[in-house]
Amino acid sequence: MTKTPLPPSLLATLPGHYYTDPDVFRQEQERLFESMWFCAVRSADLGKPGAFRTVRVGRESVIVTRNRGGELRAFLNICRHRGARLCLEEAGEVRRNLQCPYHAWTYDLDGRLVAAPNLTRMPDIDRTAYGLVTVHLREWLGYAWVCLADEPPSFEETVVGAAVERLGDAASIERYRTEDLALGRRITYDVSANWKLIVENFMECYHCATIHPELTDVLPEFARGYAAQYYVGHGAAFGDGVKGFTVDGSEGFARLPEVAPEQDRRYYAITVKPTVFINLVPDHVILHRMFPLAEDRTVVECDWLYAPEVVASGADVSKSVELFHRVNVQDFAACERTQPAMASRAYRSGGVLVPAEHHIGIFHSWLTEHLGGASRA
Repeated sequence: MTKTPLPPSLLATLPGHYYTDPDVFRQEQERLFESMWFCAVRSADLGKPGAFRTVRVGRESVIVTRNRGGELRAFLNICRHRGARLCLEEAGEVRRNLQCPYHAWTYDLDGRLVAAPNLTRMPDIDRTAYGLVTVHLREWLGYAWVCLADEPPSFEETVVGAAVERLGDAASIERYRTEDLALGRRITYDVSANWKLIVENFMECYHCATIHPELTDVLPEFARGYAAQYYVGHGAAFGDGVKGFTVDGSEGFARLPEVAPEQDRRYYAITVKPTVFINLVPDHVILHRMFPLAEDRTVVECDWLYAPEVVASGADVSKSVELFHRVNVQDFAACERTQPAMASRAYRSGGVLVPAEHHIGIFHSWLTEHLGGASRA
């Protein structure tokens, strides 16, 4: 059957099996999540030496911990003896070392093997060579980003570069001093949808007038269907009479000290592929981290970050949290509504993108190129 050519107003999406096929998801785990920089944990969550958190990165479990010198380290969560999972808890704290609960092989917080039953009888064992497998780690925006690749891609090009591509320069995001902000609220969402549906939803606002009444009240231009990410350097302006980025448009908090006047009363959105969304408003930052667990399940951890004095004072942040919490709930419900249709014969060849969504085609091209598929226009 010959396909009818699409009119210029429409672009083809990915076919439905990209969202349902376990083999496609396995390739994404290998070629994206396990090969690129992955935002793992907020640095401040590991407040002192010995604190650790385990994170799912692709098919691997990764331990992120703080060593005795106060530096963050990351390792595969696998004992080098017989492969037992070293840490079973999602988060915790050890006094000095990490010890395998199976045969008591023990590692210091820099990953070196320091003890094991009868280890003194095996003087030929190199305690560094048989230490934990190190994972590359960089800190940016107050988060630990890890990469499992033997030779990671350039952090400046692939991570910082995403902000530069969206905002026009690195200074525009650095002014928010995200690394100095404090966590005001964290909400975790368990979404029954493929991670790409969530990315595509975040990148467009064609749906905003339909499902985001609170958001379009604060950012009226979104009701016209074009998301901030459609334009390089553009921040959506607050509506007349809107005092703050809150659920009812009421006043928020003082503008973050280094945010430029031209960034005031504006909302900026950045997608750092593959799994991070950054939302910038004058008085706080909202950061989403996605953890794809299956082709039809994605956990999203969302942090609301404020000036330290706001959090320390016990100020009520509920109105600003509620705005984007509602947006999240609305978006994730739409993604969950869409996921079952990806397996339908009606979506076997995919759907279409209207002009306000054409930039999503760039994301699809990026994806297929990284998976080794045919390049998309």
